[in-house]
Amino acid sequence: MMAPVTTSADLTPARIPGYDGGPLTRRPDLLEERLFWLGHLFPCALGSEDGEELLLGADYDAAGDFHRRLHERADWPAFTVPLTAGHRLHVVVRTFEDDPGTDFLVHHPDWDQAELLAVADGHFMGPALSWPELVAAADSGLPGGSTADPGARLLLLLPALGDDNLPDDAAERLTSALRALVGVEDPVALATVLLESQGAAGTATWTTMDDGIRVNDGAYSFRNPANGFALPPFRLARVSAALTP
Repeated sequence: MMAPVTTSADLTPARIPGYDGGPLTRRPDLLEERLFWLGHLFPCALGSEDGEELLLGADYDAAGDFHRRLHERADWPAFTVPLTAGHRLHVVVRTFEDDPGTDFLVHHPDWDQAELLAVADGHFMGPALSWPELVAAADSGLPGGSTADPGARLLLLLPALGDDNLPDDAAERLTSALRALVGVEDPVALATVLLESQGAAGTATWTTMDDGIRVNDGAYSFRNPANGFALPPFRLARVSAALTP
């Protein structure tokens, strides 16, 4: 039986500065739909036959139908995970008919625009988060998000993960969330595979520079200064500050 997703006052905005698209709609109800989770987590299994089978299994067609209906809507479901000092991570399901996907952004009310950190679609960009950053966001306990459940927050942000230095308890932590919210047949095996493959971008090595900015070596990451499309230094700095574990 699926555990209920506890909610808090949802402060997901109707508009994210600097982000085009929408209209954005608050859809915390989707977080109690296991078919939603199957589609949301699919980018994490992309490229791994075992991962895709463990995730979707007999629900392949049902999950596909659910997400096709979701993508036929004019509105874009959006979710928020609050961070310290007023920062927020936003997860937006982009329902363009010909270009559906999920965008991950970070914002603060004092910023003129949000920072796009990862894109989960046919043209994947990322990773955006290290494991410590992901867990810190999931466990913050701060109000004002689409859900107060740490497991749901973990799964919401998981497609933005890329980290080749995971702690020993990472698989156990992910297994618990999968068991409670997704109800797959073998959550232990699925957690192991998802953390080994980590989706389209694969794993990445994270480094803290002398100025405290955390960067990675992902070939498709906005947080890799070696990439021509990377965020400039001052924006990398404010992203690091927002995501400080």
